[in-house]
Amino acid sequence: MADLPNIDFSIFKKPSTADLQTITLLNHPPRILLLYGSLRERSFSRLLAEEAQRLLIAMGCETRFFNPAGLPQVDEVPETHPKVVELRELVQWAEGMVWSSPERHGAMTGLMKSQIDWIPLSVGAVRPTQGKTLALLQVSGGSQSFNAVNQMRILGRWMRMITIPNQSSVPKAFLEFDEHNRMKPSANYDRVVDVMEELVKFTVLTRSVSHHLTDRYSERKESAEELSKRVNQ
Repeated sequence: MADLPNIDFSIFKKPSTADLQTITLLNHPPRILLLYGSLRERSFSRLLAEEAQRLLIAMGCETRFFNPAGLPQVDEVPETHPKVVELRELVQWAEGMVWSSPERHGAMTGLMKSQIDWIPLSVGAVRPTQGKTLALLQVSGGSQSFNAVNQMRILGRWMRMITIPNQSSVPKAFLEFDEHNRMKPSANYDRVVDVMEELVKFTVLTRSVSHHLTDRYSERKESAEELSKRVNQ
């Protein structure tokens, strides 16, 4: 191994299927948290998330919603604020998430971003979002656009989530829902079904091996160095 002088071979690993042989598969219903990005009385991002929830339940998932009404701006209040605590507890509970945002001024809404900003990258030694799955939805008032889902995809990657390849963008959302606030049959609806199906598949496939997938050399190295410093103090 002389050609890898920078590697600490005491913590270096060669990934192998043998690593998976001791993993116990989880069999409980997948736990999915849904977030939406508008407080309007008839919020199409919420209605779209509700359609997603119905599909997830039909696919055997346990689902929960976070209502962002009353969530303060980031850093406006301490982390002990009840809405912040509620959001973070739901994130800890979830194995996967759905983010549904309107596109406003070519971007996700501030409310959507605020919810994501309140989710910490780490709580002590725990990263609440790392290795969890994520599906992305957006609604637009005009023609189809992918600005919001693309932005959220960047955030999902930053939060170390497994953001599934498929996504849904619903144009002219005001035409897609009937007077009972249910989504009409359409290719757009079928795409939402596709996305939820893919989310459930990715969640079932990855949740049992999440720790293995997110075990990183750099973090093992950092932990080893910290341990060495404490022992030699």
